[in-house]
Amino acid sequence: MPGQIPVVDYLVLGDPPHLQARMCAQCDALYFDRRNACAHCGRRDFTWKALASTGQLRGYTQVHRAAPSVPVPYISAIVELDGGGVVKANLLDAELDDITPGLTVTMTTFVAGVDDDGTEAIAFGYKPVKEQG
Repeated sequence: MPGQIPVVDYLVLGDPPHLQARMCAQCDALYFDRRNACAHCGRRDFTWKALASTGQLRGYTQVHRAAPSVPVPYISAIVELDGGGVVKANLLDAELDDITPGLTVTMTTFVAGVDDDGTEAIAFGYKPVKEQG
């Protein structure tokens, strides 16, 4: 039976989907990749921490060159997550003229591809939070 798989191991396809990071049990440093030891304090004990799905845009750039199958231009962004953590992802559904550092964003997921068995590869990105009027 086809299902869904995340494109990165730190994306949790729960309800709601969210990112998780390895957190140093000593100093609370966060890492998305596997670590043998903390780069900050050198300790070797880690726990998992669920990260917020909202944050603020720290920086961004518009990309005009990519692999042949990747539509351009797109906006690559650095997002500082509420409660800790920083992640690089694409900014979706945003016009370049409306983007400023500090913009509030929220995580969203989307189907990045489907294999021959019908299994969907799920990726994540961020969208600007629309202001309530």
